[in-house]
This record gives sequence, structure tokens and C-alpha cells, in this order.
Amino acid sequence: MIRGVARKYFEGKTCIFCDKYGLYRLADKRVKCKHCNKRYSLLKLKKDLLVLYYFYLEISARKSSKELRLNYKTIQSRFMQFRKLIAEHCSKEANKLNGEIEIDESYFGGKRKGTRGRGANNKAIVFGILERKGQIYTKIVESVSAKTLMKEIENKTLKGSVFYTDGWKSYASLEQYGKHNIIDHDKELVDKNHNHINGIEGFWSFAKERFHKYHGIDRNNYPFYVKEMEFRFNHRNESVFNLLFDICVRRVV
Repeated sequence: MIRGVARKYFEGKTCIFCDKYGLYRLADKRVKCKHCNKRYSLLKLKKDLLVLYYFYLEISARKSSKELRLNYKTIQSRFMQFRKLIAEHCSKEANKLNGEIEIDESYFGGKRKGTRGRGANNKAIVFGILERKGQIYTKIVESVSAKTLMKEIENKTLKGSVFYTDGWKSYASLEQYGKHNIIDHDKELVDKNHNHINGIEGFWSFAKERFHKYHGIDRNNYPFYVKEMEFRFNHRNESVFNLLFDICVRRVV
């Protein structure tokens, strides 16, 4: 069941720290590497890899706890730890975006009663910047004011880029950073000049489809769930399990 590069560690053939063969078992049931002299529990590693595998498959913590016969709170706690490590990783790998850039905000969670769209109550505001044929950057913001959004744009994009947004007033001064194309949603979604924000709207759909399976998310935890979606989207064409293994298990054993 455990796939790819993690299998050799799962089977206890290779050291998880130095990646060399040469493990031997100790009396306390741990293993020790003859090269780096590090010691760790193979049983704990196997358990961690199984929990990570269920997280990778996007199986809920409740269902995972039943199938793995582990305490639900333990699984939920580990899943949240994974998300926090992913958020740290996203922060470290984030570079300024450039080229053709789509910008938008979306609203997650909260009650559906009352105002929809901008100004919706009880919802987390997620701001997104997508580099076409590149990565997306997301951040939960307190408002969609020009001051808030332009600060993120200044910090996360390079001047001289080509920006695509809708007609929201907070983007009015965007032309100071590069060419600004405003999307008219009343017209065709894509024109001959590629004037659209379909890419970032695709990310919103990608994230919200996955959020449907959660029966409520603590508002304080929303940043970590959103960063998980950012990570999965940015690495969707790679071996996500191997990346998760490196981020969530190998570096923290």
C-alpha cells in the first residue's frame, strides 16, 4: 500500500535520515543506522506512514480512524500537524510570481444565509494570485480593501507582469505594477487576447470540491486547510505522496 520512495523506509531497509543501507535492530525494538548512528522506532514509522497515506488519499480523519483502528482524535491531530508542516513548506518555497497573473478572491465556510459574494458574512476570505502555467499563492485576508489586496500583490508579484482581474474597485491602481486587463463577465469567458481568470477560478473549484467533505472547519484552522489545497494544486502533476512523506515524516522523525 505504501508507495514510491517511502517503501524502502517502511520495510526497514534504508535509514530515514541518511538514506543509506545498514540498519540493525536494537533490544528495545528500535533500529540504528551504522552510518549516521541515528535511532528510531520502525513501528512508529510504519504507523506514521500509514496515517500519512490516508491523508494523501484525502480520506477523512473519522473514516481513517475506523479503517486504521486508531483513535479519532489522534488521527485528527496528526492530520492537522501535516497541514501545519505543509503551510511551513509553502511559505519556504514561495517565490514572487510573474508573467501572466490572474488575481481573485473567494469565500469559504460560514453560514449561507445573508449576503453572497463580496461582503458575505461569517466566511473566510481567501485571496489568490495565480501565475499562468505556474503556481498559485493563497492567503486568508481580513478584508478585500485596496490596502489589503495591493499589499499582497506588491509582496508576491514582480513589477511588469500582466495582470488579469475582474472589475473590483480595489484593483483600480494595479496598473502601477504592470499591464492590467479587466475581465467583463457579461461577455465571453475567453477572448482572443486570453482575457480571463479561468485558471484561478479552476483552483477555487478544486479547493471547494474537497472542502465539501468536511463538516465544519474551525475558523482558526482555515489557513492550514487552504494551504493544503494550495500545495496539492501546485504539485498535482508530481508524486504528492513522496513530497508529503519528505515534508511530514522524514524531516520530523
